[in-house]
Amino acid sequence: MIGVYRYRVKSLTGLLNKQSRACNFVWNFCNDRQKDALRFGRPWLTGFDLNKLTQGSSKELGLHSGTINAVCEQYAKSRSQKKRPFLRYRGKKNLGWVPLKGRELKREGDAFRFAGNTFRVFNSRPLPEGKIKDGTNFSRDARGNWFLNIVIDVEVAIETREPMRSVGIDLGLKDFATLSTGEKIEARHIYRGMEQALATAQRARKKRRVRAIHARIACRRQDFHHKLSHRIVRDFDYIAVGNVNAAGLAKTSMAKSVLDAGWSSFRNMLAYKAVKHGAWFEEVNESFTSQTCSSCGALPDSRPKGIAGLGIREWQCSDCGCVHDRDTNAALNILRRGRATLAAGIPVL
Repeated sequence: MIGVYRYRVKSLTGLLNKQSRACNFVWNFCNDRQKDALRFGRPWLTGFDLNKLTQGSSKELGLHSGTINAVCEQYAKSRSQKKRPFLRYRGKKNLGWVPLKGRELKREGDAFRFAGNTFRVFNSRPLPEGKIKDGTNFSRDARGNWFLNIVIDVEVAIETREPMRSVGIDLGLKDFATLSTGEKIEARHIYRGMEQALATAQRARKKRRVRAIHARIACRRQDFHHKLSHRIVRDFDYIAVGNVNAAGLAKTSMAKSVLDAGWSSFRNMLAYKAVKHGAWFEEVNESFTSQTCSSCGALPDSRPKGIAGLGIREWQCSDCGCVHDRDTNAALNILRRGRATLAAGIPVL
């Protein structure tokens, strides 16, 4: 299992600031060479090509050669993933980032040694034994604090649990999550709650205060997601979540509320915690889950339809007469679809 352990760095932050500017220079150099290739009709540059072009620049830039190679490879990977001919330049507004090769980072007690320097960290949790992999990096947050993100391959000794206790989860805005058990998790509206303080700081042009408020919002949202996801993984063996399109809804008039909810982050936490604790996790197609009767499985004429039906929170099936809460009904249908997929993959069920 691949895990990421994050530690706050408490020494040599000035050196990391300098190296992050050098990494931005390497990134921008790669972007310039890519534009040259487009201008003259040459083949697009791969990570290997960029490594050859930056060979021998380690001493002048004050960077480890593995860091330069990691920047070049990440540039080529990001360009390929985004399917764009070139990317944006990195400058002062970008958060600091210093990638490194996993083999170059060495443990030294509660500290870590890299490129001849010892970085002391706040040892918030012990790092398990395992191979440190590429993708490890130093990153800076909006408040200027540096963190060491270690990608490590750890062994999972926990056996997969039998899917005895199951739950379906319907994600929403009014209620953050509705479980198939009938429980509703109230949405916190963290950004909305601090929106007025943020607007005041922005009008006063207090940049440090603005960054602190944004960081506090992110920390509170992350804390809520961690606690809720841990409780769900602990209480249930099989978890089915609807694949609500957060990116698509973020382009509508509901964008602020959708981004404040952080559905994608919550689903990612559920996914990796389920693997870690031996539970089952699955994202299922949630189309028509709020319109299908969870009792008889029909699409009755009395179901809430389209945008006009979004305000209907409770409805009665015209086929079987069962009365449904809209969100609980959707959660039950999500669980049923997930169970069908699970049963198809496990012959003993």
